Amino acid sequence: MRQRARSTDDKRRRSEDLLVAAESIALERGGVRFVTLAPVTERAGLHRTGVRRYYASKEELLLELAERGWRQWNAAITEDVRDRGELKPRDVATVLAETIASLPVFCDLLTHVTLSLEGDVDIERARQYKTNSFAAYDEIVDVLGRVSSMTVDQIQALVAATLAFAASFWQVSHPTPTLAALYEQVPDWGHVALDFQPRLRLLLQSTAIGLTETLSTT
Repeated sequence: MRQRARSTDDKRRRSEDLLVAAESIALERGGVRFVTLAPVTERAGLHRTGVRRYYASKEELLLELAERGWRQWNAAITEDVRDRGELKPRDVATVLAETIASLPVFCDLLTHVTLSLEGDVDIERARQYKTNSFAAYDEIVDVLGRVSSMTVDQIQALVAATLAFAASFWQVSHPTPTLAALYEQVPDWGHVALDFQPRLRLLLQSTAIGLTETLSTT
């Protein structure tokens, strides 16, 4: 078991260790709904009560993980479009689909943030999440605006669609054990649980092309 963190850097590392542990457990167990504090602190090498020095609750830990996901998504998009220019709407949709699909825990968290996490922390923690997630959103819109033929309004609408589709499709494509068993019994129902990334990419490309008509550049 690790000693208590003393310096600011130590505390930052311990906080990151807890986030990494929570993310790995979510991936192993099939979603953040299965994450609890005891195994997170154990995997991070802390005493079972140690997490309280960094996060007041499981909800605050998961909200921090979602905030981290925004930074990762922003970084992934920025790296993907580096040295590229004049992306067509279909290309922008592909970038958004592929980068967000590379962050499965973030996709999962998008549902939980809206349903519960934002409302289950104190107002200052919610303010921090909103401030930082909107900052990442603005940077994503800005970088895509610089490398594509789409307008700001079109990109904002497409990013909103990406968030909605990714959150919904992730949940559908990662059914609970009960639903997975049901889909084995009735395969015709199970098709909706397949092909997360291809389905996301197809609908985002269609949305992007449609937005060029419904949100005119004039």
